[in-house]
Amino acid sequence: MKRNVAVLGSGSWGTALSLVLTDNGHYVNLWGNNKDLLEEINQRHENRKYLPSVQLPLGINAVGQLAEAVKGIDTIVLVVPTKAIRSVCQQLLKIVENEVTIVHASKGIEPKTSKRISEMIQEELPDKLIKSIVVLSGPSHAEEVALRQPTTVTAASEHLLAAEKVQNLFMNQYFRVYTNDDVVGVELGGALKNIIALGCGMCDGLGYGDNAKAALMTRGVSEITRLGSHFGADPITFAGLSGVGDLIVTCTSQHSRNWKAGNLLGQGYKLNEVLEQMGMIVEGVKTCEAAFYMAKEAGVDTPIINAIYRTLFSDKEVKTEVNLLMSRSGKEEFS
Repeated sequence: MKRNVAVLGSGSWGTALSLVLTDNGHYVNLWGNNKDLLEEINQRHENRKYLPSVQLPLGINAVGQLAEAVKGIDTIVLVVPTKAIRSVCQQLLKIVENEVTIVHASKGIEPKTSKRISEMIQEELPDKLIKSIVVLSGPSHAEEVALRQPTTVTAASEHLLAAEKVQNLFMNQYFRVYTNDDVVGVELGGALKNIIALGCGMCDGLGYGDNAKAALMTRGVSEITRLGSHFGADPITFAGLSGVGDLIVTCTSQHSRNWKAGNLLGQGYKLNEVLEQMGMIVEGVKTCEAAFYMAKEAGVDTPIINAIYRTLFSDKEVKTEVNLLMSRSGKEEFS
């Protein structure tokens, strides 16, 4: 069944998801605020800034007016940075009249409030406008999805029928979607792995080898599981696509913004220099700030997250923090 879908966010991931939906025969309005980019998508069927060398389907309709993008739509896919979630929802509140399913495919935690994205959406939009909220997350670099390379993700919702609806909406021969009812775990897994990816990039920037990266990823999973479980997540979720799966791809891939940023930090660049050089949102930075305070207030032991926080926000040397981690007193692995 063909559906009318609005994808909000014309960056790499929003464009890639629009491609998937269009391949599946759906009608897609892709909203963004870069006029030149939108014209390029409509006229040249390319998004050279975010997805160079990818030819986009003709069916993607790029629009610059939010009201036009969501008119007559029953499914909205939010693919904007975490910091823009509230402002976009506040705009939607003024223009959306019918009940909609909201799919969010962003990965972050709000600093200061420590809110997950679904919580932010629920705070900004009344229940009468939200049919259901579904989280779409997993190991899924936009660059590979746009090339139609095999990818698997998870659609999570408290309501299984809503997750199944999104599964049917997106799933095809190269984009496989599983369902899950653990919204907390899927959201936290997708957000917290970005912090560990920053750390893996730092290890590479320092010139450390595979042993160090494997240790960081494995112990990182332990911290993510401890913190996530404290806030109600099912620990087994972190062994799945939105946990270990997303962690692997983000910590090891050339496409990972968080790994790239960490690599520069490991080479000795300062955070402001790194963010200026990246030119794109590095979600792991703000997520690390939020996670540090979440863990501190909850009394959850997260030495790796704490160390990465200090390198980002207390100007501590990366190598010094590595030495401190390695010098901690001995303990049982699964205690």
